[in-house]
Amino acid sequence: MPETSDQRALAVSLSARADEDLAQLFLDRDVSPSATWRDTFDAADALLDPSSISRALPPLTRIEAEALVSAVSTGSPVPAEVRAALVARALVRDDGVAYAAVAAIVGERFPDGIPDAEPSRPDRAAASDAAAEAAFTNAAALADVLLLTLDAPLGRIGSGSLGATERRRLVDAGAVETPEEADLLVGIAASVGLLGSTGRAWLVTPAGKAWLRLPTLDRWQETAKTLRDVLPRAYRTAEGGWISSASWPDALPFDPSGAERAALWRERFSAWGLIDAADQTPPWSSGLAAGDEVDVSALRDLLPPEVDRVYLQNDLTAIAPGPLAPHLDVRLRSMATRESRAQASSYRFSAATIGAAITGGETAESLRDFLTDLSLTGLPQPLAYVIERTSAQHGRVRVSSDPETRLTRVTTTDPTLLQAMEVDQSLRSVALSRADDALESHVAADVVFWALTDAHYPAVAVDESGAPRTLERARLAADTPSTDPLETYAPLIGRVRAGGEDSDAAWLERELDQAVRARAVIDVTVRLPDGSTRVFRLEATGLGGGRLRGRDRGADVERTLPLSHIDGIAPVE
Repeated sequence: MPETSDQRALAVSLSARADEDLAQLFLDRDVSPSATWRDTFDAADALLDPSSISRALPPLTRIEAEALVSAVSTGSPVPAEVRAALVARALVRDDGVAYAAVAAIVGERFPDGIPDAEPSRPDRAAASDAAAEAAFTNAAALADVLLLTLDAPLGRIGSGSLGATERRRLVDAGAVETPEEADLLVGIAASVGLLGSTGRAWLVTPAGKAWLRLPTLDRWQETAKTLRDVLPRAYRTAEGGWISSASWPDALPFDPSGAERAALWRERFSAWGLIDAADQTPPWSSGLAAGDEVDVSALRDLLPPEVDRVYLQNDLTAIAPGPLAPHLDVRLRSMATRESRAQASSYRFSAATIGAAITGGETAESLRDFLTDLSLTGLPQPLAYVIERTSAQHGRVRVSSDPETRLTRVTTTDPTLLQAMEVDQSLRSVALSRADDALESHVAADVVFWALTDAHYPAVAVDESGAPRTLERARLAADTPSTDPLETYAPLIGRVRAGGEDSDAAWLERELDQAVRARAVIDVTVRLPDGSTRVFRLEATGLGGGRLRGRDRGADVERTLPLSHIDGIAPVE
C-alpha cells in the first residue's frame, strides 16, 4: 500500500538524520515535546497525518510551494534546488517524490496550480523624509510604551492582544495617538524581545530596560536589525535581506492568512522607517535589505539633533529645547512628570515626583547635582526648596523585616503618623496591627513598603542594620527560555532513537501487528532451516513472544511462526 511504503521510507529517512535536523523538523511541524512516540515509525505515522501536513505547508516560500505543486501535478520529483528544504520538512522523499498524503492535500488545495503573483508596483520616488519622521516618531513612542509598562504591566486578553483598557491607558498617557498604534508598537516590541509575556500581561524584558538607555539612533538600529532577522522566512532573500515588500502578500501561497500576515509586517516595517509608502527601501535600510549591516549615516542627517540641556523654570517646570537625549530623558522622568511630547518637551516637578525619585534611590544631593548639570539656567530656588523639604520628610516611616519573628515592622518617631497608618483603610491589604510603638504585618516588607508609598506616606525600606535600601518596583519579564530545538526535543529524540535500532525488524513487527488487529489475510515468506523459503497464506490471529500465530488458509491448521524466520509479508488482495 502507498501509505505503508511512505511510512517506511520516511522512518528510514528520519533514522538517518542528525539530532539537530530532527529537532528542527519537530519544531517546524509543531510537534509536542511530550509526544508518546516509541520509534521512528511512530514519528513517520504522525508526520504523515493530514493535520500535521496541513501545519507544514503554510510556511513554504513561493518557490518551494510552486515546485511542490508542479511535482504533484506531474508526478515528477521536485527540482534539486528546493528538494533539500522539502525533504527536511518531511514533505517529499529523499528522491524528491511527494509523499502520497502530501500529494493528496496539495492537489486538493491547488488542483490547477498556484495563481500567478500580482506584479510588483513600479518604482517611484521614495518618500525618505516621511519614512525618517516615522522612524523617529515611533522610536520615541515605543520608549514611552516601555516606560509606562515599567510602571504597570500591560494586560492581555485571551487572544493575546492588548485589552481595550490598556489601549486607552497608552492613548491617555500620550504614548500613542490611537489604539491601533498601541497594538502596532506593542507588536513590534514583542517581536524584537523588548516585551515579554507572562500569558496574562506584557512586561518589559531586561533587554527592553537596557534599550531605553540607548541613544535614539542606536535604539532604531538595534530594533531594525532584529526586525529584519525575525521576518518570516518567505519574505527573506538567500543573502539574509528581504524581497520587495510589494511581493509579500503572494509569498506564502499555502497560508490562508498570508495577506493579513504580509499587511502586518509591511505596517511594522513602514512604522520603523524600513520601507516607505511606495514599498521602496530608503537609503538607510538598503544595507539591511541586502543582508548586510545597517548604515545610519543617511538617517542621522534627517533626524532632529538631540539636546543634553534643559531650561529649569521657577514654576517647577523644565523645557527641553529639542529631543532630549534618551538616557537623560529617562532619568528626568523618574523625578518629574512629562507634560508634553514633541521636539520640545516639557516636564513638571512636584513633591510627589521628587518623593518618588528618592524612593527609587535618589538623594537630595544626587538630585541637585543632576539638575544643576542638566540646566541651562541653574537650579531655581523653588525647585531647590521642594527637593530639600521632600528629602527632609522622606524616611520618617521606616519599613524593616524582623529576623527573629519574620514579621514586617513599620516604625516612626511621629505618633500621629503611626496612628494614621494604623487606621488607614487604604492599607487594609497589608493588615498592619499595633505592637507597642510600632506596627507589624505578616506581609513581606517590600509589599508593605510599596503600599505605604502608594498611600503617600514618607516611607523608606531599611535593612537589618537600619541602613536604607533601594527597592526596584518594576517587574521585568523572565529571561526568555531556551529556544534551542535540540534542547527542547532531546528527550523525544532519545525515545525515538532507542526504539528504532533494528529498523527492518521493527517495521516487520509493526506490519504484523496491524495485520493481527485487522484479522487480515497475508502471505508470509518464511526462511526454512535448509536455507530455502516457503510462503504461507495465513489469517493473522496473534502476535507475542517473538512469534506470529495464524490460521493457514490452505491446510486449515493453526500455525506458529518465529519472527526471526520471517523474511517478509504481503497483503492478499
